[in-house]
Amino acid sequence: MVLDRRAFLARSGQAGMAVSLLGAVDALLAAPGARAQPAGFAGYGPLVDDPDGLLALPEGFSYRVVTEAGTTRMKGGEPSPGIHDGAAAFDADDGNVLVVLNHEVRGGPDDDGAVPHEEGLVYRDDAGGGCTIVKTTPEGELIWERVGLAGTSTNCAGGVTPWGTWLTCEETEDDGHGYVFEVNPHDLDANQDPTPIRALGRFVHEALCIEPDTLAVYLTEDTTDPLGTVYRWTPPSDFRGRPGELAALDADAGELAALVCTDDSGDQVDDLAQADEVNTTYQVEWAPVEDRGAENGPLRAADGITRAHKLEGAWWADGGAYLVSSYADSHRGQIWHHDPAKATLRLTTVFGTDADGETVEAPDNIVAAPYGGLILATDGESDNHLAGVTRDGTVYPLARSQIGSEFTGPAFSPDGRVLFAGIQKPGILFAITGPWQESAPAPSSSGSGSRPATDGDTATGEKRKRGSSSRSETSSSRSSESSRRSSAPRSGSGRSSGASTDGG
Repeated sequence: MVLDRRAFLARSGQAGMAVSLLGAVDALLAAPGARAQPAGFAGYGPLVDDPDGLLALPEGFSYRVVTEAGTTRMKGGEPSPGIHDGAAAFDADDGNVLVVLNHEVRGGPDDDGAVPHEEGLVYRDDAGGGCTIVKTTPEGELIWERVGLAGTSTNCAGGVTPWGTWLTCEETEDDGHGYVFEVNPHDLDANQDPTPIRALGRFVHEALCIEPDTLAVYLTEDTTDPLGTVYRWTPPSDFRGRPGELAALDADAGELAALVCTDDSGDQVDDLAQADEVNTTYQVEWAPVEDRGAENGPLRAADGITRAHKLEGAWWADGGAYLVSSYADSHRGQIWHHDPAKATLRLTTVFGTDADGETVEAPDNIVAAPYGGLILATDGESDNHLAGVTRDGTVYPLARSQIGSEFTGPAFSPDGRVLFAGIQKPGILFAITGPWQESAPAPSSSGSGSRPATDGDTATGEKRKRGSSSRSETSSSRSSESSRRSSAPRSGSGRSSGASTDGG
């Protein structure tokens, strides 16, 4: 089925999105933890421009600025870092929310947006990337932000583990980087002395997802010359899936293998971009990778493997791994589904462009919505969106960046009421709320876990407009948030002030 552009434009009141979704829509959207959508659901209506120039949202939705690079403050008093990317949300033991947030800083510790080098949490002194852990109220109001990992480089996306931690990926293989690191949002002491997970290989890591039963890890690679590929890591038989266990493994533990696809004729598929019909299905094999440390050159240079241009998000659902190839057909983008039981890779979604100034292409992160369907973050050459896809294949806009930079890291709070998402540059983390279709348990994108509550973790403070600040006597953290209620274009758009929460 190809979406009816005219019908979509009539509903949304703006240029919309063209997506081809044949045959696989039900499979694509039936993610664990997400409820089925009622028949006829077609999104939340047209987007209303934000007079503050940040996010255009549907009528009835609002946002809060949780962290903003250079404006909000870390718990230690430093400005919040920037260059936001992948993220995930977890339960805190005291009923609040913990968001682990990547910072895709490619330069050093003195570069704009760099993660502060906190003693004991630094991998290398010459790198400025890493992760922060952001604690919020259930409504998405900032409590504090702390360093979770520093001294890494180009932390792009990653993935949530079944045991409730975040795996952050270095999207570079330069100067000794190119690894995956584990960040524990519940036990901050566990993040001391960061150690790369060498068993998962050294390459230009983008994202990953984990099969919950076998604990196999599927990893995407975003690079060129040559193009990246998809890898599968199969754990050793004694692997149990516990925090810290991956980093403690030997570099050759388990098996790392690269994707090999063949078509119906038995011919090898060199590039996934050669497929343009939804439901194109390839047979899958995996070629073992011997040189995981890339000591003899890039892993992707191996002969006889299948590659793709700009492999991006990864998501485990429906008995398999959904994998995004963002640059297929001039950055339009594809979503594939790998079914390990059938040893197949099937093209489920092909994105296209629309007219009237709204170009929607280049899917990046993908996440299941707790009310059913998918939420996509886009990183294209035109306007960037958070967009939804319903069970019947209807695409609807959820947010449009008015800053110009890409959307990053969509992740629902564990209770499904708040959608956290970032805009990469300069780096803003938003908490989006609104009349979601229905309340449901959180999708499997959100982690879960707990740590004991500490004194000061309660939400206190005065209301203020975005950009102002206050400091409690017991904390050096500073927060700056806003919320905005969108309205019909002719009725104006008001802002309700957010409440600061400074705590331990």
